[in-house]
Amino acid sequence: MRLKFWVTRLSAIASLQTVAIGAGVVSPALAQFPIPNLFPSAPNLPTASSIAERTTSTCIRLDGYCLFRIAAPQSELSARQKDIQQRLDQISRQYLQADNPKPDVNVSEENDLPIIEINGEYFSTVTDLDARLQGVDPQIQAKRIQQELQQGLERAKLERTPRFLTRQGAIAGGTGIIIIFIGWGIYQRQRQSIFLKQQLQPKDTPAGQPISTQLSRRQQWNMKEAQHRLLQLVQGLVLGGGGLFILGLFPYTRILQAGIIYGLRIPLQLTLVGLGTYVVIRLSYALIDRSASALASNYLQTPESDRRLQLRVSTVSGVTKSIVTATWVGVGILVAVSTIGINIAPLLAGAGLVGVALSLASQNLIKDGINGFLIILEDQYAVGDVISVGDVGGLVEKINLRITQVRDAEGRLITIPNSEIRIVANLSSNWSRADLTIPVAYHTDVDQVLQLIKSIAEAMNQDLIWREQILEPPQVLGVDNFGDRGIVVRVWIKTQPLKQWQVAREFRRRLKVAFDNAGLPLSLPHQEVWLNRSLAMSSDSDGKHFSSSKQYK
Repeated sequence: MRLKFWVTRLSAIASLQTVAIGAGVVSPALAQFPIPNLFPSAPNLPTASSIAERTTSTCIRLDGYCLFRIAAPQSELSARQKDIQQRLDQISRQYLQADNPKPDVNVSEENDLPIIEINGEYFSTVTDLDARLQGVDPQIQAKRIQQELQQGLERAKLERTPRFLTRQGAIAGGTGIIIIFIGWGIYQRQRQSIFLKQQLQPKDTPAGQPISTQLSRRQQWNMKEAQHRLLQLVQGLVLGGGGLFILGLFPYTRILQAGIIYGLRIPLQLTLVGLGTYVVIRLSYALIDRSASALASNYLQTPESDRRLQLRVSTVSGVTKSIVTATWVGVGILVAVSTIGINIAPLLAGAGLVGVALSLASQNLIKDGINGFLIILEDQYAVGDVISVGDVGGLVEKINLRITQVRDAEGRLITIPNSEIRIVANLSSNWSRADLTIPVAYHTDVDQVLQLIKSIAEAMNQDLIWREQILEPPQVLGVDNFGDRGIVVRVWIKTQPLKQWQVAREFRRRLKVAFDNAGLPLSLPHQEVWLNRSLAMSSDSDGKHFSSSKQYK
């Protein structure tokens, strides 16, 4: 609904702009002059392809209007166009300074080719290539050019009259006021959009909120970002289009309008394609977040499954967004290349061959992609989990179809290709466990030690601060081993994911304080030496010395 709402608003703004410009165009003074196409596309030549390859065409202009097109071999076209354009400019200046109400444009014939004369002066010869460009006979093409020149010169003289210039100045002033009004309205909408976007920053989302709320905020932020960019586009079109429209109102500045359009057509097209691609990507992000939010809302959530769902949804949405981004960027590049006039069919064919070659040469990349897809599908781990892969491990910061990046305890970012992940240990899936081994000296009362440890565990489990992190009452398993440091007592504490280390540190702290208060020592590495007196005395008699020792560490 929000997307439909903003599309409606933007359509209304665009309609207002169209009405404003249309009001300026449809005026009594302009109604008698048809607005020509400044850059008409060259029509298809009805000749053999060999002729079309040897010849090119260009426009002859008067006050920015394209009166007619001429054709010539590519090596001669520039010189011919320059020569005809200079004669037209000279003839038009003479005609505009004279008092003749109408120009005298005639067509004669010389060497079986029609010749155009203006006010008794030679203007141009209509060649066979000029006629072939339009697919007509040279005489017919000469009549067309005669008519265009007649109308163009009359229009040029009329557009320089004070009455016409006054009317055009009034239209330009009204258009400027409308442009300022529309631009100010768009600017105010942009300020509101920026403010709302700042309020919805994903990084500012309070911790502990449900995953559906976080996804909803992301969706709204992406929608506001797309709206903001669309408003920038509309504002640019209003200001730029309005400025070009004003330049086209006057004969003195119309050539500047044509030059700006001609010079900026490729950068403007590329800018529109780039901005359109960015907006489509943001709308795709919003759609992904909306779909993920709907799935999360319908999921039967418990405290354990909610966190697991959050990690998995974040991972899947992140991978999906990266795939969507790459897809739309590729489409945008193809559209941009096609827009500037490059045939993309050979590029697509070449890309297919390159893709086949890369697939054969880069089998590891394919294995990475397949294994990464299975890791995400099977929920082996997600962004935010702590994993151990072989000799490395740490917090998962990034995962895509090719690599997994983890940050270890020393802050090193470790990158692991997904194809190298065969056995992985997830230390934070659904729940975790603090596995404690407590060494106690051999001469200590074991029953007293066990009772003391149980009381510490029960007290910690009843603590309001630690109750949320401990999922089940701690289990004192009893004497687990006789080690070289003493008796080993084992304790298990089931905790929330990633909380096992925090709980274990607090339990050890309380254990040390309780043992000190009870006067019970914790076992430390020590060494004991045992001497046999009888063996020592016999060794002294025969000049030898013998001792037996046992070391405890």
